[in-house]
Amino acid sequence: MNRFFPILILILAMCSIQFGASVAKKLFPIAGTAGASSLRLMFASIMMVLAFRPWRVKFSQNEWKSLALYGVSLGLMNLSFYYALQKIPLGIAVALEFTGPLAVAIFSSKRKIDYLWVVLAAVGIFLLLPKSDGPGALDPMGMFFALLAGFFWALYIIFGKKAGDSHSGGIASAMGMGFAAIVVLPFGLAVDASRMFTAEALPLGLFIALFGSAIPYSLEMMALKKMPTKTFGVLMSLEPAVASLMGLIFLSEHLSLLQWTAIMCVIISSLGSTLASTEQH
Repeated sequence: MNRFFPILILILAMCSIQFGASVAKKLFPIAGTAGASSLRLMFASIMMVLAFRPWRVKFSQNEWKSLALYGVSLGLMNLSFYYALQKIPLGIAVALEFTGPLAVAIFSSKRKIDYLWVVLAAVGIFLLLPKSDGPGALDPMGMFFALLAGFFWALYIIFGKKAGDSHSGGIASAMGMGFAAIVVLPFGLAVDASRMFTAEALPLGLFIALFGSAIPYSLEMMALKKMPTKTFGVLMSLEPAVASLMGLIFLSEHLSLLQWTAIMCVIISSLGSTLASTEQH
């Protein structure tokens, strides 16, 4: 049982974050897309700052810079992803966003087999490209925002590693979340200020921050301490499938066979690159 417990809590973390995303999608008509992103980051940053109390730590000028870049990439990743989520199904948005960490893993490796994972990911994206304007066609802007979120996710990984080298994961994440809120909140206020702070929007924003950030982050930290990095990476590669199931259950987003095939291409590509990168170390 002890062997499977970390796997269980990591699956719960993935379900929690994608459940939070499905609730966020229902918040968009109430608080606006930028407003929903702002509320999530604002409440999540408050929770994490109170939990990890980063004000007790003194940061050097270089550390402030690393934390700021980490937080800015986190905030823009979240904002871009929410704009993608507004236009395309959850599972597809997550699959396209996964191109970010996939690119980081592949570019950090020098194995020839990594070209196969690039081709698989490219096939997945090609299968998702709009073929017509009829029913089931994906919104091109939604795909663009999902890929943009993937780009910021790649930067988040790069800057996050630098930020985490100097301080514990909790301190760095709390500071990063604070910077993310500072970056996105003015945009949310400029676009959706009249809708963000209503009696209907605020509780949902708090709910999304809890299930989309605080709970999954805590569960992922627990899982990572109890399982090999390789196992953690392999299981995280399944997140597009988890997102697709959550979209089906909570948002009634039915995907076509072609779209499921595209998502599986991304998952296999992510699995392959994860396994290849861990074999190098």
